[in-house]
Amino acid sequence: MTRTLIRPAQPADAATIIALVTALAEYENEPLSSVKITPADVLRDGFGPERRFEALIAELDGKPVGFALFFHNYSTWEGRAGIYVEDLFVLKEARGHGLGRQLITAIAAMADARGCKRIDLNVLDWNPTRDFYHRLGIAHMKEWLPYRMTQPAIAALAAQADAAWFPQLR
Repeated sequence: MTRTLIRPAQPADAATIIALVTALAEYENEPLSSVKITPADVLRDGFGPERRFEALIAELDGKPVGFALFFHNYSTWEGRAGIYVEDLFVLKEARGHGLGRQLITAIAAMADARGCKRIDLNVLDWNPTRDFYHRLGIAHMKEWLPYRMTQPAIAALAAQADAAWFPQLR
């Protein structure tokens, strides 16, 4: 009988998280060189004094085969925190056992227990898991378009900040 388990990630899972992020990049047809995260990054940002994310590990028969990485965001309209799911991924050979559903269900339970008013995530337009999300009641927000700024554009815009506006930054 196949045994599944969803559990909170531990510091010892740093290499597993990186391996799963790398597998996700491959699934999304991204160059593997685009994965820059290191074990030190995972330990600092996921388990250090100033946690930037949380993660869940999905296991199939005791082997880590998937993960969800998420963090709190905030809705000014709701006046409450939410959860943003950065990544939710299950290895191909482990799909069909309900692990993706178990991961997102665990996040929903955490969000509910924490008083969060919403869960947000982005899905690539070609990703077949969009139907999975729709079945769970996660709606595609057609009127909202994602935007992103990355380096070096961040540095270029930051250089324009006037020290009088933000003296603590200079």
